[in-house]
Amino acid sequence: MYPNHFAAFKSNISSVTVPGRFPFVFNSEPHLLCRIAADELQKTISEQAGWNSIFGLDGQGGGVGKMFGVLVVQAEDGKLGYLAGFSGAIDGRNEFPGFVPPVFDLLNPQGFFKVGEQQLNELNTAIRKLEKSKELEEATDKVRLLEDEMRLVLTDWKDRMKVGKKERKEQRTRAEATLTGKDLEARLEELNRNSQLEKIDYKKAVSAQAKNVDQAKELLDGLLNPILTLKQQRKEQSARLQLEIFDQFRLLNLKGEVKTVPEIFRALGQEVPPAGAGDCAGPKLLQYAFQQNLKPIALAEFWWGVSPKSEVRKHKQFYPPCRSKCAPIMTHMLKYLDMEADPLAEKMKTPVELEILFEDEWLMVVNKPAQFLSVPGKEVVDSVQQRIRQMHPEAEGPLLVHRLDMATSGVLLIAKDPVTHKELQSQFIKRATLKRYVAVLDGLLQEDGGAIDLPLRVDLDNRPQQLVCFEHGKSARTRWEVIDRKNDRTRVAFYPVTGRTHQLRVHAAHPEGLNTPIVGDELYGTAADRLYLHAEYLEIVHPQTGEKIGFTAPLPF
Repeated sequence: MYPNHFAAFKSNISSVTVPGRFPFVFNSEPHLLCRIAADELQKTISEQAGWNSIFGLDGQGGGVGKMFGVLVVQAEDGKLGYLAGFSGAIDGRNEFPGFVPPVFDLLNPQGFFKVGEQQLNELNTAIRKLEKSKELEEATDKVRLLEDEMRLVLTDWKDRMKVGKKERKEQRTRAEATLTGKDLEARLEELNRNSQLEKIDYKKAVSAQAKNVDQAKELLDGLLNPILTLKQQRKEQSARLQLEIFDQFRLLNLKGEVKTVPEIFRALGQEVPPAGAGDCAGPKLLQYAFQQNLKPIALAEFWWGVSPKSEVRKHKQFYPPCRSKCAPIMTHMLKYLDMEADPLAEKMKTPVELEILFEDEWLMVVNKPAQFLSVPGKEVVDSVQQRIRQMHPEAEGPLLVHRLDMATSGVLLIAKDPVTHKELQSQFIKRATLKRYVAVLDGLLQEDGGAIDLPLRVDLDNRPQQLVCFEHGKSARTRWEVIDRKNDRTRVAFYPVTGRTHQLRVHAAHPEGLNTPIVGDELYGTAADRLYLHAEYLEIVHPQTGEKIGFTAPLPF
């Protein structure tokens, strides 16, 4: 007898080799067994009544997709099957037939979360009631009206005093021309006294109006303070509830060791875990497998449905678990599994040559290889910066004027001294350089060129991925043109106006950009032998000669 959520393969998998080691989980390229399991699960999902609407696949413009996962497992008798799971909840429910249960059931109506949620809802209701009260509206309007009147009083008095000053100046001039002796002295004294009296009247008028404003603000503060008190109470209660929730996520590993979500993140120096930590598909699947004594064989997650507007998510495409939220949790859960090494880390250990394109007394230009760091990382020191320091120990300053993503190859500019570095970096900041990148896109573009303007910010839950965000994102603009179209792919030239992290990759893949990811982009598209993005050309003004000079790195693809 197998556990409730153990699904036997419907497909014939007798010819598929079972992996000897658990495949590296943070790789978007899944094992064949996971692909077969995902195909079977996707057929099941597509048959669920109403789910097309929930995930935005009914063409009505509503709904958004969700991450699903499959974990291939082996029962104690050696039989292979798989578990299915999803992140978070679906339509307000977190348990459905055929899917593993959550690590902790947040939606239990008798549970402390629902009780706490009800208390927060009551606070929200009380806050909204106070914020919409007629007294608050009238008090706010009165302060605004009196502040407007104050501005009018100030403007009126400034104009009046300006006129008075001009008239007194003219009167002084006439007095000095027509009067002498004591008569002149008396007249000038009178004019000075008039000036002082006018200033006194000005201060009285402003003081009286300011008093009215202060009284109105005091009344308004009396109405706002209870709202602020309730909001602070809501904030503190919400934080307590969130931590209490996280404490209920007691996550297992192969040896039965238990750690709560706060314990896992606290060990990393993070007091408050990311929202939703522990409720993603991967942790749910592993938790159930360990509870049921099922041996994990391979794990994969895929997106089902329409992409959120801010992210790049493709329907049915596989994605690795997020780094910020899931990686710390899954590191604990996978601790004793014999997992394959990170293929990217292994590839980075392979020695590479650094081609020098140009060098003089002040600067260098190199052709950075793909999958090679611009600057040292946390674990890998070998990088362009490290190599240059070894080649030129006398060089001073930061050296690199700009950076390229590790996966991107091409022209990289180095300054040998701080003065040159400052001058060259100034050209980048002022956008006085000309940059041309060449990329191969995974699809055919209909248009021949254009411009993309999509602001970007980092995804705080999944660094280093970027999100399109019109509210908090930084301006990101790219010009592009088609070079050629061949074999269902499009070769394009990108001319970045700004230089945001992953700018070209997101602008290529996002639905509001080109909606066609760069070949080999495992973050925003699908993995290949490399990321087909190359910094082909860079033009600068030489900081010493003042001449324009361009550098070209030959295309590697």
